[in-house]
Amino acid sequence: MFLVLALVLFLVWIGSFVMYHVTGFLIHLLLIFAVISLIFHFFRGKKTT
Repeated sequence: MFLVLALVLFLVWIGSFVMYHVTGFLIHLLLIFAVISLIFHFFRGKKTT
């Protein structure tokens, strides 16, 4: 779940940067949240059922 969230946030960040040339503070928060989600994903590891 965190990997998907990180991927979505990263794609939104890239899309906004490319389409709107936005370099404001809020758009960079998306990148920060994506990286944090990715870190959580790797620390939690895979759940075995």
